[in-house]
Amino acid sequence: MTPLTDRATTSPRPAPVAATASGRGSPVRRVARIALGWTLLVVGGALLVLPGPGLLVIAGGLALLATEYPWAARLLRLARQRLAALRPRRDHQR
Repeated sequence: MTPLTDRATTSPRPAPVAATASGRGSPVRRVARIALGWTLLVVGGALLVLPGPGLLVIAGGLALLATEYPWAARLLRLARQRLAALRPRRDHQR
């Protein structure tokens, strides 16, 4: 039987971003961030077809989930890059 620390380091699943970055934090706050992030994603998805700021709410949900999950951080980074590409450049307008 291997010690608990050996099993934790050989796990095939990557650790959440917050656990590797800070190594601290209350489990209750972590669960609250995850729950609120998913709630914002679902509500933002509904607001895409209903009147409201759907994309803004989705971005907020992704920002919360990005503190815990690498996939959410990648999606948020991709969205920021695409938003920056859509902005007109001031030096090209003259």
